[in-house]
Amino acid sequence: MRPSCRLAAALVTAFIITLSGAGAQESPAPAASAVPVRPERSVSTHHTMTVHGGQIAYTATAGTLLVRDANEAPIGSFFYVAYTKDGENHNSRPLTFLYNGGPGSSTMWLHMGSLGPKHVLTPDGEITGPAPYQLVDNPETLLDRSDLVFIDAMGTGYSRIVGKGTPKMFYGIDEDGAAFTKFVRRYITVNDRWNSPKFLFGESYGTTRSAVLSADLDDAGISLSGVTLLSTVLDFNTLSPSLGEDIAYIGFLPTQAAVAWYHNKIPNKPASLAAFVAAAKQFAAGEYAQALLRGDTLGEGERRAIAAKLSGFIGIDPTYILNADLRVSPDRFEKELLRSEHRTIGRLDGRFEGYDVDSAGETPEYDPTNSVITDAFTGAFNRYIRDDLKYVSDTDYLPTNYGVVNAGWSFKRSGGDWSAPSVVDDLRRAMTRNPHLRVFSANGYYDLATPFFATDYTLAHLGVPPAIAAHISYGYYESGHMVYLHPQALAALHHDLEGFYDTALSR
Repeated sequence: MRPSCRLAAALVTAFIITLSGAGAQESPAPAASAVPVRPERSVSTHHTMTVHGGQIAYTATAGTLLVRDANEAPIGSFFYVAYTKDGENHNSRPLTFLYNGGPGSSTMWLHMGSLGPKHVLTPDGEITGPAPYQLVDNPETLLDRSDLVFIDAMGTGYSRIVGKGTPKMFYGIDEDGAAFTKFVRRYITVNDRWNSPKFLFGESYGTTRSAVLSADLDDAGISLSGVTLLSTVLDFNTLSPSLGEDIAYIGFLPTQAAVAWYHNKIPNKPASLAAFVAAAKQFAAGEYAQALLRGDTLGEGERRAIAAKLSGFIGIDPTYILNADLRVSPDRFEKELLRSEHRTIGRLDGRFEGYDVDSAGETPEYDPTNSVITDAFTGAFNRYIRDDLKYVSDTDYLPTNYGVVNAGWSFKRSGGDWSAPSVVDDLRRAMTRNPHLRVFSANGYYDLATPFFATDYTLAHLGVPPAIAAHISYGYYESGHMVYLHPQALAALHHDLEGFYDTALSR
C-alpha cells in the first residue's frame, strides 16, 4: 500500500527525529534573522596514545569552515574536529569523514563513543548514572588506519547558518548533501588533502547522507575509496509498518527475534544467536512473507499456525499476534515483550530496559537507550572540547536540534516523489560510476530502529551488476543502533573495518 504524501511525510518526520542517537533534549530552531559571519578559525593540540601496544602521536584540530552560495557569499559555518596522525604522508594517508544523522543530530555520539581517540565509559547494557563521567583513550580508534574528521551537520553542535543563509539552503535530503559536499571540498582544499584516499562513515540518517554525498562528490570530481554504513536507512518505505507496508514487518522480524533471544523469551533458547537469527530470516522471507501476501485470503487455521511459529521466534503470545493480524509493529513489540515484568525495552538498542508510568499502555513512553548516552556523552564532550582540545565558544553546543526538522526539512527529492524518500539511486549511481568504490554495511542485531534484515533487502535490490554488488560487505554485531555501546561489538567492528580499509586501498 503506497501511503499518501502527507501521511508519509508525518511518519518520516517523527521517525527520523528518534534516530538522532540523542535523548529528549530539545533545542531551539535556528534564528530567522541574518547571523554575523565570523572568520574561519581553528585550534590545534598535540597528543599521544597507545593502541594495541603501539604509540600514536596525533594532532587534534577543532575549528570551523565556511561554505558559500553560488555568489561566493558565506551562508554556513560548519564545526568539525579532525584527528591526523603525525609524521604521515598526506598523499597516501586515508581520510575519513564521519557524521551522525537525525536529521538534527550532532556528531558527538560517534565522536565520543565509537572510533575517535577518546571514549566515554558507559555501563554495558545498563543505565548510566550521573556525573562525573570518565573519558579514556580508545583502543578501538580508527586513527591507526585513517585520519578522522568528525563533522556536525548544519544547525547542530557548533555548526550555524550565517550571513544570508536560510534553513531552506540546508534542511533537506538534497540540500544537506550539497552542503556536505561543499564542506568536504573546503576541508581538502584548506588542508591539502585532495590526493588522499577518502572514506565516508555515516550512522543512521548519516547513511542516507552518505548515499547522496557519495554521488554528489563523484559529480564534483572527488572519487571515494569506501563508504561505511552504520545502522542504515536508504529506503524509508522499508521502515513504515504503521502504514501497512508488509515488507517492513518482514524486515523487523529477525531483529525482534534477536531481542527476544537476548531477554530469554524463547522456549528452549538456542545457544547460538547467529543460528537463531538465520532461522528467523528464513521464516521471515518464506512462510511469514507468503502468509502476509495472502492477506484476507489466509485461512483461519493457517493464521493460527503462522501465529504460533511467529511466537516461537519473537516471544510474544500467539493470541496477541492474532489480534495484531500477524503484524507486531516494533513499538508494540517494545512494550509487550516484558510487559509481564512491568518493563519496556529500548528502540535504539533492545538490550536496555525501562519502566513506564502506564504499564497497560500500547507503546513505550520513552526509549531507555537515551538514559544510557545523553547525559554521559553531553557532559564528557563539553569538558573534553574545552579542557583537552582548548576550543572555547560563546554559543551553546547543540547535541540534538529538533528545530532542524521543525524548520521544514524537505524529504522531496529533486524532480521526484517524496511519499517514501529513497536514496538508493544515489548509491547505485556512485557505485556504478566509480567501480572501485567499496561499501561496508555494519548492523546491530538488537537495533529496532533500522533493522538489519531491511538493510539486507535494500542493498540486495540496488540493481547493480554482480561485479559491483560484490563490492558490498557486511558485519553483524551483538549490539543495537549504536553498535559501539557494547565494547566487544566495537572491537569486532574495528577489526572488520581494518579489513575493509585494506581491501578498499589494495587496488
